[in-house]
Amino acid sequence: MGMTERVRELSKQSREAVPTLSTERAELLTAFHQDHRRGVSPAMERALAFRYLMENRTITIATGELIVGEKGPGPKAAPTYPELCCHTLEDLEILDSREKTSFAVSEEARRVYRDTIIPFWDGRSMRDRIFGEMSEAWKAAYEAGVYTEFMEQRSPGHTVLDDKIYSKGMLDFKREIEQHLKGLDYLTDPEAYDKQEELKAMAVCADGLIRFAERHADRAVELAELETDPDRRAELERIAGICRRVPAHAPNDFWEALQYYWFVHLGVTTELNPWDAFCPGHLDQHLYPFYRRDLEAGTLTPEKAEELLQCLWIKFDNQPAPPKVGVTAQESSTYTDFVQINLGGLNRDGSDGSNELSYLMLDVIAAMRQVQPNPSVQISKKSPKRFLDHACRVIREGMGKPDVFNCDLVVQEMVRQGKLLEDARAGGTSGCVETGAFGKESYILTGYFNMPKVLEITLNNGVDPRTGDMIGLSTGDPTTFETYEELFDAYRQQLRYFIDVKVRGNNVIERLYARYLPAPFLSLLTDDCILRGKDYHNGGARYNTNYVQGVGLGTMSDALTSIKYHVFDEETLSMGELIRAIQEDFRDSERLRQRLLNRTPRYGNDDDYADSVMVEIFEAYFEAVDGRPTPRGGTYRVNMLPTTVHVYFGSVVGATPDGRKAGSPLSEGISPVQGADRNGPTAVIKSVTKMDHARTGGTLLNQKFTPQVLEGDDGLDKFAQLIRTYFNLDGHHIQFNVVDAETLRAAQENPDQYRDLIVRVAGYSDYFCDLSRALQDEIIARTEHEGF
Repeated sequence: MGMTERVRELSKQSREAVPTLSTERAELLTAFHQDHRRGVSPAMERALAFRYLMENRTITIATGELIVGEKGPGPKAAPTYPELCCHTLEDLEILDSREKTSFAVSEEARRVYRDTIIPFWDGRSMRDRIFGEMSEAWKAAYEAGVYTEFMEQRSPGHTVLDDKIYSKGMLDFKREIEQHLKGLDYLTDPEAYDKQEELKAMAVCADGLIRFAERHADRAVELAELETDPDRRAELERIAGICRRVPAHAPNDFWEALQYYWFVHLGVTTELNPWDAFCPGHLDQHLYPFYRRDLEAGTLTPEKAEELLQCLWIKFDNQPAPPKVGVTAQESSTYTDFVQINLGGLNRDGSDGSNELSYLMLDVIAAMRQVQPNPSVQISKKSPKRFLDHACRVIREGMGKPDVFNCDLVVQEMVRQGKLLEDARAGGTSGCVETGAFGKESYILTGYFNMPKVLEITLNNGVDPRTGDMIGLSTGDPTTFETYEELFDAYRQQLRYFIDVKVRGNNVIERLYARYLPAPFLSLLTDDCILRGKDYHNGGARYNTNYVQGVGLGTMSDALTSIKYHVFDEETLSMGELIRAIQEDFRDSERLRQRLLNRTPRYGNDDDYADSVMVEIFEAYFEAVDGRPTPRGGTYRVNMLPTTVHVYFGSVVGATPDGRKAGSPLSEGISPVQGADRNGPTAVIKSVTKMDHARTGGTLLNQKFTPQVLEGDDGLDKFAQLIRTYFNLDGHHIQFNVVDAETLRAAQENPDQYRDLIVRVAGYSDYFCDLSRALQDEIIARTEHEGF
């Protein structure tokens, strides 16, 4: 139906709002800790701080709003989390002045930070603790760009809710907590007191969220008394009634269910900044019973339901990701908060999970044209053709949304990891492409891993050529290697060494969060934290997984293929000649560079020679990571995605043996090197599915089409068939840009004329003009398919 006048105005206000850095949360948290008497447990201290925040935050209800509540004191006002990472005055200047993803920082905000926030939190933040505990080997590899660390500025996350809040209010959770408190065994259970403190902390958090909603109800009543428009006064009175019911009690109708979720979302993202957002999971399935019941009762129309969903969409878009600095900003340089909404998929019994709301939400995506939230469609063999076709129609409008997941494989991935089949079906994907059991799993992204950097260090016998420092192992002078296998064995040794270094660091970081920054509100929402009396950060969840995200698979594949082909198999080039050329960035070797680029088998073209090298690289990475235990009783797994870190990682890697120039972006996700896939999209999907996606926790594949390819019913049908074929070959995920390079170049030159141009970056969409020049160039360089 498009946007109503109300939604158009709210959307306009949201888009015109300037992202600002808000000090309110930091000020309140600092005041709490300055005034709070010590002596309570860490869990209770965090819970009391949460309740204090919810009791004292600014309450804002904008004109015309139907869903209420903001993360900051207003739209696009981003809070900060000094207990995680306390920004310096220099950071604030960078945030305010940088060309892309800037945050307006007022003089008052700088004063507050200078006089209050920094003096209190300097040396106390989790980031300070982390860097104080890391080994010299960890720091050396981190500074070299071998990997990044998510938890240095954010807490553990990409976390997803299941359906429990739609049948239980916070008072129900408190009654459940009380029963578990009564059942604690102080005589034989040495952890009984710790469990007591965690459970009591959860109950305090439940009270905090209830009070937050009540304050919105009070504000709605105040506004209603002042309102002269009878229709708006009635809406405000209805909002007040909703906020008095939820989240204290389970919702009775569609509107209440939406508002309940939004209060929970704000609660989780106020407690901490869980990399970065909190996802609603299968929102279409969760809301459908309310939708059908309200339609049958005559209290809701499809048009009103769509308007309410559009109002929720605006709420998501009002929340820029909390400000990041340094490497963290480079690894995910975006305002996007990575809220993924799963549409379709499977029900717990294995039947098709799509319903009327799935289609309605696809219509909302098309009407709203926002970068947030980040909806995905989950396609199984049981998904009807019309559902995939509907999704494809939205995709070809050119927003890069929704992205598409192979639901059957996602379930298979989770079952391989040891999850119950029913939990796997009720789970799905979040963030960019990561799999998880919704509402039951603590799955933590530990950081990106730069595979081409490890190859560079291998080719330099453990030395980082950027600095001359010995940061790896001495695995031998590669010019003495007589076989490709010797080279790959040296790479494998370096790989395992750096994975060892990273995992050692992450195991320490995991314990730091468990000890110093528990998350009792998030724990309240996650099975089996109440049952176990344990925090989300301390093994309370039913399932616990740590992911290490591999980056640069395409670059690695082409680089090693080049060495294997030219140095060892064809013997047209010596290792010494190749290493000298890349050390000099091909300064006097352009003919050689062109030979490497154009006379070498390349990954992404269904060429078994190149693709077998890719499989070998994946297997080595999988074996180095998968199955390692975590301190909280979980397991390390792999996934393959970059967000925007492939640009940063490329900046710290010199020229590579595939002909790539020093400093250029690496390949992204599992996609081939930009421009290297020359045999069409079908050849790409055949190449990438030679890797076993089922043993990952997610892979990311980008493809780009010119709009003309997808025109008409025939274009749409072939597009849907391509997706089905990829999933029949057991691919995990695929996403599309439907735009030509000419349009993107025009947007670079005249950004004011293309402010609303949205493109797919990695596991998210963003405004093209908000991207860095390097990232814009990388997207333009991606192969542009003009046919199937």
